[in-house]
Amino acid sequence: MTGTAGGHTMRTAPALDIDAILDDPQTRIVVCCGSGGVGKTTTAAALGLRAAERGRRVVVLTVDPARRLAQSMGLTELDNTPRLVAGTRGSGELHAMMLDMKRTFDEIIEAHADPERARQILTNPFYQSLSSSFSGTQEYMAMEKLGQLRRADEWDLIVVDTPPSRSALDFLDAPERLGRFLDGRLIRLLTAPARAGGRSAFKLLNAGFGFLAGALTKVLGAQVLKDIQTFVSALDAVFGGFRQRAEQTYRLLQAPGTAFLVVAAPERDAMREASYFVERLAEERMPLAGLVVNRVHRSPAAALSAARSAAAAEDLEARGEHELTAAVLRLHAGRMQLAAREHREQEHFISAHPTVPIAQVPAMPEDVHDLAGLREIGALMAA
Repeated sequence: MTGTAGGHTMRTAPALDIDAILDDPQTRIVVCCGSGGVGKTTTAAALGLRAAERGRRVVVLTVDPARRLAQSMGLTELDNTPRLVAGTRGSGELHAMMLDMKRTFDEIIEAHADPERARQILTNPFYQSLSSSFSGTQEYMAMEKLGQLRRADEWDLIVVDTPPSRSALDFLDAPERLGRFLDGRLIRLLTAPARAGGRSAFKLLNAGFGFLAGALTKVLGAQVLKDIQTFVSALDAVFGGFRQRAEQTYRLLQAPGTAFLVVAAPERDAMREASYFVERLAEERMPLAGLVVNRVHRSPAAALSAARSAAAAEDLEARGEHELTAAVLRLHAGRMQLAAREHREQEHFISAHPTVPIAQVPAMPEDVHDLAGLREIGALMAA
């Protein structure tokens, strides 16, 4: 199938019907993923607003530390609690929240441990470090929060803006990675004293693993090693629930009620990442709805090619006439060349993934900073 855009003939992909996804009562989760800086947060917010204004009760969960989403929705701040967004039209409701990684981890501990054990864990220095900075904790907590929202069953639709990590699919791997860490040989070794009836950690370690205990103490220090042992033995009773809930959320993401949207910009690196995400989602048997390409450049005078525009400008400049017209023609030629590059990048993606539906969103003259801007983005996505 071929078409013309920006004056260039290109193969076209199936059209992505955004409204069909948002209007389908069976769709309960939309996950926006893609590389950093491609407009995922804005896309998620625009989808949430459009779904709410078409009658659904929606919550948008963002894990982007930027404050753009709060500002565009007229909220002074976003935190770990869904907040109602005022100023929406129609019969639906829009709520928004921003993942607080540490607070979510604390809530899990408080909910699944008795008060004394929870206090031991929350005040433990190793836990405080893990809950704030351990690789994969943010992605794991995004999964945990998504599971909490879905189990609460308060919203028709949950729109998730995935973490701004190198691979936006890290959140799929995070539960297993955190599980591997907490189930690992070293951690099992450190918790052996608790499982053996509370004998001194160092006595037990020295009995069979004297060299390892000595080495760990040298590397970590006795207090750090003790903090890790105390934390892991306290967490032992809680962790089974972590893995179980993570597996439930993972299965939820594979279910028919979930739709993944890959978000990209029409640039080489972003489109390559989009191809990777599409392939990875297929491997994981995740339901891909399509690709949203943001910031696509078009020209209202697409019939005038870059070559003809540049030639006309050169002719006018040579004759010393109509300098302003020549400048406009040069500007048009540059825009047409940019559009041609963008179309080539999209063609590479379409050649590799000809069945993936695509929606294009034209480049906006300025950043989106309010509900009206989000509404316009949503309408362009669905056009």
